[in-house]
Amino acid sequence: MSVTKNISVLGATGSIGVNALNVVRSYPDLYRIKYLTAHSQADLLIEQALEFSPKAVSIGDANQYEKVKQALPEVEVLSGRNGLLELAGRDDVDTMLNALVGSAGMEPTIKSIQAGVDIALSNKESLVMAGDYINGLLKKYEVDLYPVDSEHSAIWQCLLGESPEDIKRLVVTGSGGPFRTLPIESFINITVDQALNHPNWAMGRKITIDSATMMNKGLEVIEARWLFHLPAEKIDIVIHPQSIIHSMVEFLDGSVKAQLGLPDMKIPIQYALSYPRHLKQDWEQLDLAKIGSLTFEAPDLKKFKCIQLAFDALEEGGSVPVVLNVANEEAVYRFLNEEISFNAIPELITKAIDAHEFVEHPELNDILALEQWTQAFIKRS
Repeated sequence: MSVTKNISVLGATGSIGVNALNVVRSYPDLYRIKYLTAHSQADLLIEQALEFSPKAVSIGDANQYEKVKQALPEVEVLSGRNGLLELAGRDDVDTMLNALVGSAGMEPTIKSIQAGVDIALSNKESLVMAGDYINGLLKKYEVDLYPVDSEHSAIWQCLLGESPEDIKRLVVTGSGGPFRTLPIESFINITVDQALNHPNWAMGRKITIDSATMMNKGLEVIEARWLFHLPAEKIDIVIHPQSIIHSMVEFLDGSVKAQLGLPDMKIPIQYALSYPRHLKQDWEQLDLAKIGSLTFEAPDLKKFKCIQLAFDALEEGGSVPVVLNVANEEAVYRFLNEEISFNAIPELITKAIDAHEFVEHPELNDILALEQWTQAFIKRS
């Protein structure tokens, strides 16, 4: 890799964005940051812009536009949703890293594809909500999409050089979250602080709650279906509390390939940016002797109802995954605001799916309309 790659980072101040900039920082001759966006962390965005000298930045909170503008007089500054979409749609970058959280990240993914820009995708909601639609765009605009989630990066690496017809199944691993061993009778009393206490990963608040409900595994199954073009019956979940094996692929002859590494998001981020290279880094390395043992168990679908909801949504198809994703997002925010109980999250998702008007082949306008409908439904439920 001797040619400098121009990169935009959407969601630069979140955990994925910060880790991505750590990767870029270690290889300044290989990567150049062209655009940065943030939702509300203006101070951190300013700090990042002063270090990486992007051509333009966008701050989601329009009230902080003047602050950012004054701090960065030589940088083009945009704001709001329009500013985000404007930068997502620019074609003077090689790769757009989508590190946005939630359904808000779907449309920027589409904008970048339409601009002919390759995608390093951390925003799983893009494919959960619009997988079929996005795959059509990827083909039309001849754009590559590289997965950033550790599970999908692992599957991607395990599949390299293999024949698709030889795949028996994909195995998505998950830590089980903070409530893997908690009796189901205690779920009604789960607090926000308890749900935010993940045993292995340091992540944003929304995805940490998704890990606690295990909806993140369900969403990852849906994402894997569109990334790797396999039906749901060929995608399984196994609980692996140590988070060392990030996912596996089983082949028809019974052999299984697994990708291992410490639970550090910089590794899959760097691979998505440097593919097909595994560039040298001096961060902590995996020591299996120190880890000692790796264990596995089946997911408890009675305790973690969101997993089954996701499999059902994938089987029903059409607009159901859209409503599943948005309803989960809004229910999680209601839980974080202590408006509903932990157990109410899957209950609200089920109500929204049952109440919505099914669309068999949703286009972008359908998806955006369903997003608004679902947000309103969960907020008033």
